[in-house]
Amino acid sequence: MEPGQLALIIFAVAFLLLVIFIGILLLRLTRSLGVITMDVDTIARSSNEILGNANVLLNDINGKVKTLDPTVQAMADLSVTVSKLNNSAQNVTHKFSGVKAGATGVAAAMTKNATKAAMGKFRNKKKTEV
Repeated sequence: MEPGQLALIIFAVAFLLLVIFIGILLLRLTRSLGVITMDVDTIARSSNEILGNANVLLNDINGKVKTLDPTVQAMADLSVTVSKLNNSAQNVTHKFSGVKAGATGVAAAMTKNATKAAMGKFRNKKKTEV
């Protein structure tokens, strides 16, 4: 055997081994792609079910929100009314703030003014009777 023939045999064996390894690699790759394809199909079906359930849930929530809308509006109206009541109470408080409340507070000042007014009416009534 000449060196050229020996090199050709070595090259042919190496090429045969390369083809065998590439064939094995392609078979494994084909199997892996088959498994991945099945998994992707399963995930796609599951995601379709999840999206369908999400749509049903969203429609249910929208219906319940429509039911709650009048309640929320009533609460908003109530908060406006309470705000107006607070403003009225502050206005009344400012009317009576001319009297020094001291440590007893605004309620005591209002009571004092109301008592003073009531006593004034009582005295005027008593004077007219005499």
